[in-house]
Amino acid sequence: MLKLQEIIKVSRSIIYYKGYQATSISDILDGAHIGKGQFYHYFSSKRDLGLAVVDDLVKEWERDVFEGIFAADLDPVVKLNKMLDRTLTIHTDEESGCPAGNLAIEMSEHDETFRLKVHYIFDRWISSIEGALSELKERGHLTSDIDAKQHARAIVSMIEGAILLKKSQKEVGFLTNAIACIRAQYRLS
Repeated sequence: MLKLQEIIKVSRSIIYYKGYQATSISDILDGAHIGKGQFYHYFSSKRDLGLAVVDDLVKEWERDVFEGIFAADLDPVVKLNKMLDRTLTIHTDEESGCPAGNLAIEMSEHDETFRLKVHYIFDRWISSIEGALSELKERGHLTSDIDAKQHARAIVSMIEGAILLKKSQKEVGFLTNAIACIRAQYRLS
């Protein structure tokens, strides 16, 4: 009998590759090699499972990005470079885009609970980058007239746009170029 976390992991992978709307409960049952009884033991519906998948994604971001990078006692240049390196590592070989970005595009107009959970990831990501940029301003690494929040939003937009273009054009250069531009603009090299 698969444990809850294993079912979420399998479901997350299926939803990531097929999309939430295109994923059926049968896809989950087949992919996880479970029956309906085990599925309904843990989840009342596909939506309930989908929200558990988003919660799992939030936990990963909390652990790996917000706590593991931005809350660590590191130089802000190191924090930003670690975040960019993680982005490249995850998305260089991956064809399916950004899990949070995919869900934002697919579900934000259809389900407010999904939208708010995915919004949390992006909001926290932007504020984390904003904090690192503010530190760089305080240290004189960046000019004092830079609006850290505006630039943090632009960085996330540039990364997510590059991932989207990489996915649709099947060309990793969009992402590697965006990362190189961010490193150059903020003198992270």
